[in-house]
Amino acid sequence: MTRSSVLDWAFERYEDLDFTAVRRWIEEAPGRKAAGYLPVYAPREVIRAAGMLPVGVHGGGERLEIIKGDAFYQSYICHLPRSVIELAQSGRLAMLSAMLFPSTCDVIRNLSGVWQLLYPQIYVRYLDLPQVADARIGADFWRGELAILLRDLCAVSERTATDAALREAIVTDNAARAAVRELYRIRRETPWKVPSEELYVLMRAGEVAPVEEFLEKTREYLAAVERDPGRPRDRSRVIVVGAFCEQPPLGLIKTIERSGCFIVDDDFLLGNRLIGADVPAEGDPLRNLAEAFVRSAVKTSIFFEPDPEGKRRLLSERVAAARADGVLFAAASFCDPALLDRPMLSAGAKAAGIPCMAFKFAENTGQFQQFREQAGTFADSIKLWGTQ
Repeated sequence: MTRSSVLDWAFERYEDLDFTAVRRWIEEAPGRKAAGYLPVYAPREVIRAAGMLPVGVHGGGERLEIIKGDAFYQSYICHLPRSVIELAQSGRLAMLSAMLFPSTCDVIRNLSGVWQLLYPQIYVRYLDLPQVADARIGADFWRGELAILLRDLCAVSERTATDAALREAIVTDNAARAAVRELYRIRRETPWKVPSEELYVLMRAGEVAPVEEFLEKTREYLAAVERDPGRPRDRSRVIVVGAFCEQPPLGLIKTIERSGCFIVDDDFLLGNRLIGADVPAEGDPLRNLAEAFVRSAVKTSIFFEPDPEGKRRLLSERVAAARADGVLFAAASFCDPALLDRPMLSAGAKAAGIPCMAFKFAENTGQFQQFREQAGTFADSIKLWGTQ
């Protein structure tokens, strides 16, 4: 299969606000059900072990006009909850039998309550992700939460989850994680081979496709990249930080890379790569999932950092690992976790002599000239003067 055919598959799912592929999957076999989840993370192995399809819900971006959603929220919060409510009120999420809301911020917590009021027939759970100061206590807590979630989702799906089903889900997700790590490794080392706009769309498709299908398409894309690696280019290498929940419009990602930058690390779509290492399949599968989460989850603004200097060191560590030239702080407007972390991250980066630039966006942003000029000037300054 060619690169373009894989990307056509991915774009079709990325652009489909009606979740046609999800509806088709449900209709293909009697009794199938799907569980939606918001960014940043949900334990998809548990969802799949309960016999359900995990479906990432990321809002409607710039393609969805917000009408009903604005009636539920004030204007001075991020765009994502209004967009998600609009998707639901228009019937686009009616195929979901469950909805999970990870503990990202107060807005998402409130959104879970709104969902319970609007859709009492749907199973709704607010996921209290462990804020780990003590890894043992955090793992104990998260294993208990996973057990409750598995029990409840099995009641919704009318299936019986077994340890064998959990282990099978873990093994399959480990394979998907390995493929995703390979994609990000290639982009980090040779970013012209895997443009970020292609990587992003492929990862978005993985949020709604069965993991086996996503894994197949990812392997086909990797094979296509080896056959046609593209032409090396000399651009400034940057890390994009802050877009872990509300996702940037695809046009913004394209704009950054067409302004003279290569994105070599980012925190887009952390849900399908939050756990940075494979999860052991032997032993207690829920304990293994809990241990993997508390010990190898990617550091992000939604998690507690027990080391007072941890956030100040974070960007210098990521810049060194990615061999980046600078950092773009790109946070959604009114995103409290990202904007509260920015001063600490920025201070640490500047202390390490790392060039930084900051801007804000909304998922429905449609004009990118300002971002192009800012990112282009930033890339040029790095090339001319380097680190200060």
